[in-house]
Amino acid sequence: MPALFPAVKRILVGRAFASERLSRERLPIRLALPTFSADALSSVAYAPDQILLMLAVAGFTAYTVSPWVALAVVVVMAVVILTNRAMVREYPSGGGDFEVVEKNLGSSAGRVVGAALLVDYVLTVAVSTSQAALYTSGVIPSLHGHEALLAVVLVVLLALVNLRGVRTSGTAIAIPVYLFMGLIGLTVLVGAVESITGDLGRAPSADMQVIPTGDYQQGVTALGASLLVLRAFASGCSALTGVQAIGNGVPSFRPPKARNAGITLLLLGAISSAMMLGIIALARATGVQYVEDPSAQLLVDGRPATGYQQLPVIGQIAQAVFSPGSFWFYLVSGVTALVLFLAANTAFHGFPNLASALARADFLPRRFRVRGDRLAYSNGIAALTVVSTLLVWATGADVTLLVQVYIVGVFVSFSLSRLGMVRHFDRRRRVATSSAERRNLGIGRAVSALGFALVTLVLVIVLSTKLLHGAWAALLAMALLWLGMTAVRSHYAAVRRELALPEEDGIDVAALPSRSHAIVLVSTLDRPTIHALSVAAAARHTTLEALTIDDEDADVGALLDHWRELDVQVPLRIVYSPYRAFAAPVLAAVLALTKRNPRDVVVVYVPEVLVGHWWEWFLHNHSARRLRSRLEHLPRVVVSTVPWRLGSAESSTGQVLAEAAPSAPEGR
Repeated sequence: MPALFPAVKRILVGRAFASERLSRERLPIRLALPTFSADALSSVAYAPDQILLMLAVAGFTAYTVSPWVALAVVVVMAVVILTNRAMVREYPSGGGDFEVVEKNLGSSAGRVVGAALLVDYVLTVAVSTSQAALYTSGVIPSLHGHEALLAVVLVVLLALVNLRGVRTSGTAIAIPVYLFMGLIGLTVLVGAVESITGDLGRAPSADMQVIPTGDYQQGVTALGASLLVLRAFASGCSALTGVQAIGNGVPSFRPPKARNAGITLLLLGAISSAMMLGIIALARATGVQYVEDPSAQLLVDGRPATGYQQLPVIGQIAQAVFSPGSFWFYLVSGVTALVLFLAANTAFHGFPNLASALARADFLPRRFRVRGDRLAYSNGIAALTVVSTLLVWATGADVTLLVQVYIVGVFVSFSLSRLGMVRHFDRRRRVATSSAERRNLGIGRAVSALGFALVTLVLVIVLSTKLLHGAWAALLAMALLWLGMTAVRSHYAAVRRELALPEEDGIDVAALPSRSHAIVLVSTLDRPTIHALSVAAAARHTTLEALTIDDEDADVGALLDHWRELDVQVPLRIVYSPYRAFAAPVLAAVLALTKRNPRDVVVVYVPEVLVGHWWEWFLHNHSARRLRSRLEHLPRVVVSTVPWRLGSAESSTGQVLAEAAPSAPEGR
């Protein structure tokens, strides 16, 4: 069985890369833009939908306030982009918002940001893949109703792409993202020309009537309308998610890393803003109606729109611009679905990098610090895959429900990181010597303060409008993660204190063991057993004995006869097990020996047969492995495994030696 997993891993992930290859995995701007910005760029596929959906609750349409809501979102994005550029320049190590907050606001605030961003990355994957499944079902109607299963499959496929390495995934995502940007630009351009010439078509929902839901059926007050617009604005701010991924991904850029990351941020802001404003403008021009429940909120000729399959906003616009059933409609819808799927790739880069930074600060298990065979943070990718898959399945890939939980975490991190940057510039300004430097730092502080005020206002709006609609779940997840990271940090601190050498010079020699006693576990007298006895005898322990368990399965009489026949010069102790247990009698015998010799060490030798084929693993008893794991927890007990390789395992030995031997770098 152990040989099966490496084989499957090589097929799915590929062969391992040497650490020296990491420098070749750095991304140029042309690959970094689609890799780290796919989430924000693809947000035009669901942020406009959520704006129109929120306004439709009261019967509003895209003809009224949606352009102003979109413009407000773009203004917030511009401020976030500008402040993020300062963060990337000042903190290029890849810690992003977490590093800024921890260094300037303290460890506790750093854990808040770390928890917030981890939650946001998980939701990024869930929202992107769920919306991709929705677009796919619009192109392939037979998939309608199976969006949750399709979204889960997309998450798993994306995880496999990322496990193969950062450059592989960057190349795989670049072409579809650039094609998506080109198609959205073409759609907006053709739609603008058709609007000017009067040839622009109507969206399939344009002639439908939107019915207000709930309390809004009796009309809407000025206060209610304001709150609804704020809620639409909060949902539209989902367009800003993914911006922080560039700050976490700076180490993956080619040098000069900070400069290239800053250029990528500007490109992201300009392209994403233009695409979103263009989509909202076309939605208004084509009369798009988008609601949560079409059969209950839309009327066709005075009757409920029963059986109507509502296409996402871009799909309806593509039908109006290029006509239903046209090649361009299917191409736009298909590429949008693909990019939404790949947009989750942003989180598959950001989450592992952030988890690595948190692990280096002892907030997460240290295994998140380790790169895998393909130089990606495999443990972080695996954790993100499992959690996001469970979330998609639990919510049924309901994008509207997921968006209500969305963006809380990212705006918590935005707010605290801007406050951290204000303190950072304050600290640097106090020690600056030249007037030019003080002036530049003052500008940076002013921009960061403006960003802090704006994103904090947005955070208040998000919490006030979404708390009861699902945002509480994000806050709960953040709180649990904060407590978990605090516990992990406390554990590592306690372990360091316990394992640290005493402050005084030297070690108390009296505490060292004076003698060692060896026990060799025996089930039958064969070559592995003789080998284990020889290894134990060569170590020259104070005492040496063999131990066998007399249970229903063992033929102790035959073993004893064979022992005497070969005249083995090691005493054999037989322990009777009336309940046919194997591990408990061994543990009792070892514990008894340690109690009789409180200052001594007991070394237990466990013979183990190694097989070469994965299917042979199922044919052998692995009780020795289970026993070893229990013995290792006993005080003053050392477990030594003595392997014996079968003939099938000898061939794998050469392969292991070949893998262990250093090889010349590629290209030489």
